[in-house]
Amino acid sequence: MNRNRSPLFRVLTVLTAVLGLVLTAITPAAASHPGGPKPTIVLVHGAWADGSSWSKITSRLLNDGYNVRVPPNPLRNLTTDAATIRSFLSTLSGPVVLVGHSYGGAVITNAATGNPNVKALVYVDAFAPAAGEAIFSLAGEDSALNVDPATVFDFVPYPGAPAGDVDLYLKRDTFLTSFASGVPRHEAENLYPSQRPLTLSAGSTISGTPAYLTIPSWYVLGTGDRIITPDAQLAMATRANSKITKIKAGHLGLVSKPSPITKVIEQAARATR
Repeated sequence: MNRNRSPLFRVLTVLTAVLGLVLTAITPAAASHPGGPKPTIVLVHGAWADGSSWSKITSRLLNDGYNVRVPPNPLRNLTTDAATIRSFLSTLSGPVVLVGHSYGGAVITNAATGNPNVKALVYVDAFAPAAGEAIFSLAGEDSALNVDPATVFDFVPYPGAPAGDVDLYLKRDTFLTSFASGVPRHEAENLYPSQRPLTLSAGSTISGTPAYLTIPSWYVLGTGDRIITPDAQLAMATRANSKITKIKAGHLGLVSKPSPITKVIEQAARATR
């Protein structure tokens, strides 16, 4: 029966088989390191932001063949926010590189503790608290947030709030000149209206046993950060025994300087082999 097939049919059959092999080789889900599968990269956003803050880095990681997940961080309470991310991690199989920006750093510090699948932590201009610490005390003496709260925050009540708790929104000037310093003005102005608030209580919730005590960590330090000062970042990164990379960027380096941050995340990923 095969003898009756034309030469053109046989050529097309071979080309189809070759194309299938090529597509399999470049599909992210099939991508692997020489020593095993590439880890899943989980990106956790911080306060006054959402998952879209990672979009430039997400696209780069996907293009490089990584599976990427960007779960929402509730920004309600450090304990419950960490529990939310911990539950999400429990649904993943295989190695994980867990990345946190800003307040997201405090979340991953707690969420990864005791999870054997998390092989590396990456902090990006982030809080890395020790047990018993709260983030507001770690921003640094010269932080733009270390002033009268009424000058930098808009206080907004929310349903079911504990007594005295409110949502904190950054005032426009603080957002544009401090939080988004180094980001092109038009881009910062587009980010400001969609900021997601952090509760006042989340900033004062005590952190638990830090995952960086048992999981290798990397730290990207923005030398122009006005929210978590460079000195405060350096102190936390050194204490966590993180591999430190300094970049010339403000607090939103993930928006203004995505390439060097992606490079550090991929360094951490390769170390999981």
